[in-house]
Amino acid sequence: MINIKEDEKLSVLNHSCAHLMAQAIKHLYPKAKFWVGPVIEEGFYYDIDLADESISEDDLDKISREMKKISKDGKRIVKNELTKEEALEKFSEDEYKLDLINNMDENTIITCYTQGDFTDLCRGPHVDTVKELKNFKLLKTSGAYFKGDSKNKMLTRIYGICFDTEENLNMHLNYLEEAKKRDHKKLGKELGLFMMSEYGPGFPFFLPKGMILRNELENFWYKEHTKEGYEFIKTPIMLNQELWEVSGHWMNYRENMYTSTIDEQNFAIKPMNCPGGMLVYKNSLHSYRDLPIRCGELGQVHRHEASGALNGLFRVRTFTQDDAHIFMREDQIEDEVVRLIAFINRIYSIFGLSYEIELSTRPLDKYIGTIESWNNSEKILEAACHKAGKNCKINPGDGAFYGPKLDFHIKDSLGRVWQCGTIQLDCNLPERFDLTYIDSDGTKKRPIMLHRVIFGSIERFIGILIEHYAGAFPTWLAPVQVNIIPVNNQYHLEYAKELKELLIENNIRVELDDREEKLGYRMRESVINKIPYTLIIGQNEVDNKNISFRKYGTEDTITLDQQDFIDMLKYTIKNKEK
Repeated sequence: MINIKEDEKLSVLNHSCAHLMAQAIKHLYPKAKFWVGPVIEEGFYYDIDLADESISEDDLDKISREMKKISKDGKRIVKNELTKEEALEKFSEDEYKLDLINNMDENTIITCYTQGDFTDLCRGPHVDTVKELKNFKLLKTSGAYFKGDSKNKMLTRIYGICFDTEENLNMHLNYLEEAKKRDHKKLGKELGLFMMSEYGPGFPFFLPKGMILRNELENFWYKEHTKEGYEFIKTPIMLNQELWEVSGHWMNYRENMYTSTIDEQNFAIKPMNCPGGMLVYKNSLHSYRDLPIRCGELGQVHRHEASGALNGLFRVRTFTQDDAHIFMREDQIEDEVVRLIAFINRIYSIFGLSYEIELSTRPLDKYIGTIESWNNSEKILEAACHKAGKNCKINPGDGAFYGPKLDFHIKDSLGRVWQCGTIQLDCNLPERFDLTYIDSDGTKKRPIMLHRVIFGSIERFIGILIEHYAGAFPTWLAPVQVNIIPVNNQYHLEYAKELKELLIENNIRVELDDREEKLGYRMRESVINKIPYTLIIGQNEVDNKNISFRKYGTEDTITLDQQDFIDMLKYTIKNKEK
C-alpha cells in the first residue's frame, strides 16, 4: 500500500486536488466555507461548513463532474503572498480562515493560492495547473467537529484520492475494493468470530468460533515461548495508586486509566503489565547466574481511548498484550536481542508476514539517563540487528523517554504495513523499583530490562490476521477445519456421523451439515464460511468407506481412504501449512 503523505509528488497532487474539490463545492454550494484540507496517508480530505445544506455520498458524483469540468478548463494555480493584515482583510468574512490567520505570528508571510474564481489560504506547494488533476476519485463523507472538539460545530468531511495516471488510480481503487472485502469487522460478523455491543463500546466480545481462533493463537504463543526458555506469570488486573506513582503512570497516564476506590484507597485497572512484572522480579533474590530471566505474560490491560478512535479489534479499550520482560546483565544485551530478533522472525514467517525493523533513538528532550548511555544502547541495538542478519531504518528522536527501541513493521498480503512487535531497552523501571541482582563480586547491581511484544495485542493481531487471510485461515487456526456434507441424509448420514466421531477422536475440529437443503447450497455455504476442507459423502464413499473432499479455493474433488485423509490433515496442522 502506498503512503500518499510520504510520496512528495503524490502529496502535492493530492493537496492540489483537495483545492479542486473545494472549488467545485463552492460552485455547487455557494454558502460553503472551508476549514482545513490536508494530505493524509490514504489521499486527502477537506472539512466543510455547508451552512444550512448537506452533502451525502450520493452527491459525490455531482461534485466529481464539476471537478472534471474545472480541470478541463486548465487554469493555472497562482501563488500570492500576503501580510497578516492583508490576509485578515481578504478573508474577513470567513471565520474559519480568520481563526487560522489570528494564530499566526505578526511577521509571518502568509500565502494563498488562486485557480480561476477560487482562492484559498494555503502553505502549498501545488501543481502548476488544474489540468494535471484529472485522475481522482471522491471516496466517502463523514462528520468531523471543528478542531476535533465535540463542543464545536459538526462539519462535513469529504475524502478523496488522486494519482498521476488513470492506470495507477484504477490499481488503487481495485486495492481498496479488495481491502473492503477483507474488512475484519465485516468478516468477523459473517464468520461468527466476535461482536461489539453498545453496552460496552471498545470492549469486544469473542464468540465461540472466535474463541477457538484466539485459544489456538495463545496456545501457539505459550508453546513457542516455552521453547525459548520463558517462564510465565499472571499479575492482578487492578493495583493501588501507590504502585502507579512509583511506576510514573499516575502522573503521566492517569487520564487514560480506569480508576476505583477500595477500602478508601485509590486503585487503577492496569493500562500496562510492566509494574506487576517488576513486583514479581522483586519478590525473590537473584544472582548474576540466574540472568537472563525471560518472564512472559498474556496480560489483559484497559486504556480509555476516545470513542471516535475506536475501530473494531484494531483500536479497543481492553486488550491482551503478549508481554515479556527480560532481565539481564549489560554484557548480555546484544546476544539477547539477536536471539529475540530470530524468535520474532520465526513467528512472523509462520503467518507469511514479512517485516522491516525501525530503530527509534533518543528524543531531543524529555529523556532520562546520560547521552553516553543512550548512544551505547542505540549502538548495541543496531549491532544486534546486523548480527541477526537484518537491516534497520533509523527513526531519529522517537524512542521512549526511558530508552531506544526496535519496532517491527509487518506487511500483510495486500502490502499494508502494521506496527506490531517491539523491543524496548529500559533502565528506568529497574531504577524506580530498585531492582537488583547479586553480581559475582557479591555487590548489588541493577539489571537491564527489555520490554517486548510480538503480536502487539491478541485482539489487534487477530484483526490483522482476518484481513491478511481474508478470513480463510490456515487449517491449524481455522475454527472449523472440516465440514461434512452427506448428499442424502436417508442413505449417507450414518456414515457421515461415523466420520465426524473419527475426526473428533483425532482432535480435528469438525461440523456436520445435515440440513435438508440442496447439496449445491450447502457446498456454497461451506465456501462462504471459508472452511478449509469440505467432505462430500455419497454412495461411493459409503460403499468404499473412504472420503471425497474439496479444499477451500479449489474446484478439484479428491478421494482418499480414511487414514490417509487423517494423516494428511494432521501433517498440515502440525506443520502449520495452508
